Amino acid sequence: MYDIAVIGGGPAGLTAALYARRANKSVLVIEKETFGGQITHSPKVENIPGFIELSGNEFAEKLVEQVMEQGAEIECAEVLKVTDGEIKTVTTDSGDFTAKAVIIATGAKHRLLGLEGEEALIGEGISFCAVCDGAFYSGKTVAVIGGGNSALQEAIMLSDIAQKVYLIQNLGFLTGEEKLARQVEAKENIEVVLNTVVDSLIGETELKGITIKNETGEKTDIVLDGMFVAIGLVPQNEAFADLILLDDRGYAVADEACLSNTKGIFVAGDCRTKKIRQVATAAADGAVAALAACDYVDNN
Repeated sequence: MYDIAVIGGGPAGLTAALYARRANKSVLVIEKETFGGQITHSPKVENIPGFIELSGNEFAEKLVEQVMEQGAEIECAEVLKVTDGEIKTVTTDSGDFTAKAVIIATGAKHRLLGLEGEEALIGEGISFCAVCDGAFYSGKTVAVIGGGNSALQEAIMLSDIAQKVYLIQNLGFLTGEEKLARQVEAKENIEVVLNTVVDSLIGETELKGITIKNETGEKTDIVLDGMFVAIGLVPQNEAFADLILLDDRGYAVADEACLSNTKGIFVAGDCRTKKIRQVATAAADGAVAALAACDYVDNN
């Protein structure tokens, strides 16, 4: 029996565990993959408060060490479901755990193109965040894949940093807002390529370029220093669809207090409805959710 079970070992979940332990609550953190979450894919991070520069892995290691030093327990397992009740039961592929409150901090994964070798090149030329990694491509050539608002915003931001930006969209038109589309068109160093998909990646240990294919089947190689994939996010909330309210995109509905619609169930980080998804906002969510969960345990 734990006071609080935290599902997810990224910045939101680990920060929640840290705050809950500081409040003298017993805490279990359950993570199915890599502790640290998406940030571990970034070879160099410069926008985490308190650090001029460090790798995503270094940040994750420091956070895990800090949480374990505070006395939180860690379990490597996949959560299959959570059963509600006065005491919550967290069912995993390695057994059941019980807790008085649960914090869901499972994050959201970037949707991938599904190309051979793609996952191996994440952090080695493939990125998902111009705010995080754009500065590394100053004066270089990059591509943004996608045509929605996120892709247009990424391309506009990168156009002020990179020498050349290719914006590659599989449809015959951009699906983002007209205002953003006009800004893209006004940028001389952005080349919009429509009705085209990325057919394959060039480079085994580091991205060197891509092969694109247009609607007629014609293929062209483009030499690149980096590629930003902006075709959407996939929240990791499938296991909780019957437990808490999800929006039409699968994000957990929660307010700034990180409260779900189910008592004793809290949501933090990228898996919840919010506008900004960054390390700093995930950590903030973790702190808020932990304090709310501690208050719930104390009063129930």
